[in-house]
Amino acid sequence: MMARTTIIASVLLLAAGAANAQEKFPRKPIRMLVPFSAGSQTDILGRWIGEKMLENWGQQVVVDNRPSAGGTIASEYVLGSNPDGHTLMMVSTGHAGNATLYSKLSYDTVKDFAGVSQVASVPNILVVAPALGAKSVKELIALAKSRAGKFNFSSAGIGSGTQINGEMFKLAAGIAATHIAYKGAPEALNNVIGGSVEFCFSPVLVAAGQVRAGRVLALAVSTAARSPMFPEVPTVAEAGIPGFDYDQWYGLLVSAKTPRPVVNVVNKEVVRILNLPDIKERMSTQGATPKPTTPAEFDAFIRSEVKKFAKVIIAAGARIN
Repeated sequence: MMARTTIIASVLLLAAGAANAQEKFPRKPIRMLVPFSAGSQTDILGRWIGEKMLENWGQQVVVDNRPSAGGTIASEYVLGSNPDGHTLMMVSTGHAGNATLYSKLSYDTVKDFAGVSQVASVPNILVVAPALGAKSVKELIALAKSRAGKFNFSSAGIGSGTQINGEMFKLAAGIAATHIAYKGAPEALNNVIGGSVEFCFSPVLVAAGQVRAGRVLALAVSTAARSPMFPEVPTVAEAGIPGFDYDQWYGLLVSAKTPRPVVNVVNKEVVRILNLPDIKERMSTQGATPKPTTPAEFDAFIRSEVKKFAKVIIAAGARIN
């Protein structure tokens, strides 16, 4: 009888602890790590979510930009923080690519993180400077082949989704182009405008203003479907590389040691935010599609992306020792 009473008491204590974790979260300001520079698409989406969290929870969300090493520095910071749910990280496709790109990561991309929710799906735009003289994907490919060894593409950093997108394009197009890494997508785009590099795949949120101002030409979008923002711009597949499809996704992670009840509380808040009419409107006008998921769905998605990008990175020979 005594043993049974002890077991019941333990179960009730665990249940009370889970409920207490949900009730009291958040207890203090939240830090949101962003692995890229201010003004990048990762940063913009993170700040939108942070604003709505503050409005609902009454706790400040501090966006901490750490644009270095393709997100690995930010990842290490998150894993070194108290896993109580008050430290989040906004990631993009590069997070899944890092599992293969870096041969000596200090963490396991899949096992050490827990997904909160996917946030958005956004096409990248293949852009060049008008002065380059390429007005289509086919013309860009021909130019790259005529300048073997003297053609470059920029990205938001080593291990970023924009690098992976560029490597996929190189392989599919059969061209050689040297990767030039910057601290974020705005810097990568600015160097295309300035003529330091020949092309880049830029997130639509970052590139839209420069495309409309005529500072860069939009040759194609990376996804299988055209972007509602630029319906006149063909997909890479339509422009000459059948089957090409790259989705620049974004999502929120926490340390895998974070209590599951807390992960669920944060997930519920993120899903609420992504379903708000004004957030949907902001995203649609910027070419992004909200993608709320359960934590389990996002974990499974990341596992599948790690496998997919491993093939691209190995084939491109882009690994870092």
